[in-house]
Amino acid sequence: MLAGVFIAIQGILNTRLSEKAGFWLTNTIVHGSGFVVSMILFLLIRDGSLHSLQNMNKGYMLGGVFGVVIVFSVMKGIGQLGPAYSVIILLAAQLIFALLIDTFGWFGATATPLAWNKIAGVLVIIGGILIFKMK
Repeated sequence: MLAGVFIAIQGILNTRLSEKAGFWLTNTIVHGSGFVVSMILFLLIRDGSLHSLQNMNKGYMLGGVFGVVIVFSVMKGIGQLGPAYSVIILLAAQLIFALLIDTFGWFGATATPLAWNKIAGVLVIIGGILIFKMK
């Protein structure tokens, strides 16, 4: 729930900032400030080590690259569709892709069978988007 609240607020703040600063400067500010806060927290908490990164799939370090795409697309979506409609589409896409990850066991996730209730849940969300956009 916390992530959902912050995604909605961050998207709006980033969109407003990008109106003055542009999309890519905004993205740079967002990720730069996030890096600074993360580094401070890491130095205070020390919950990992650089040495442990040697024995992992290097592809897992692409999260920051994906973050650039996420921030850019959320700003574009909010700018073109408004906050509510943009976020509901984001959530539906996120749920559908997460369901595929669960079903097929991608990225090291444990594969779980696709059940009718999961399909029904996705259809309800898609129906909700259509109802939400009705005039």
